[in-house]
Amino acid sequence: MATPHEPKQDRSRATRQRLLEATIDCLAEMGWAAATVAVVAERAGVSRGAAQHHFPTREDLITGALEYMFDTRMDQATAEARTVADVAEGVGRTEAVVAGLVESYTSPLFKAALQVWTHAAADPVLRERIVPLEAKFGRIAHRRAVEALGVDDSDPVAHHLVQATLDLARGLGLADVLTDDSARRKEIVQQWSATLHSALTTQR
Repeated sequence: MATPHEPKQDRSRATRQRLLEATIDCLAEMGWAAATVAVVAERAGVSRGAAQHHFPTREDLITGALEYMFDTRMDQATAEARTVADVAEGVGRTEAVVAGLVESYTSPLFKAALQVWTHAAADPVLRERIVPLEAKFGRIAHRRAVEALGVDDSDPVAHHLVQATLDLARGLGLADVLTDDSARRKEIVQQWSATLHSALTTQR
């Protein structure tokens, strides 16, 4: 909660962050229909007018939330990369990277993003805003995966293997939306990691 002596710019930044976090929570817990500006503002503890000062339209709020989700996920990925760097080289490291990618698609952040994607598929105006964002996010996520795995992305085979890993991670995330799929997911991660490590090692 901002104090009376807190600089206006800091209060504004804090309010904006609360709104974005509340949007993500509403999307992940209650779905698209419930994530209105009014509901988000109430959850964030700010007035609707204050919310609309930062985000004039619902589309602005949702787009901002997606960007915030991605930035948060990238910060998490950076922290995970430091942990992976401590793992010995070999299939164990590959599995640590793959497991991290897969788990990122089972988080509340992914569930919130999924609500937006589903709605954007039937809303041309929202889709026009979301598609370029998702393309940008996809490129950055791919680059981070390449760095974590330590492969040469200029090699077409390595490039497609990394993309297949990201696609697999997204698919496993979808499988976890309705039921707890963790046991099967763990087995698939282990098997794919061994297959991926062997294929990438052959390419090097």
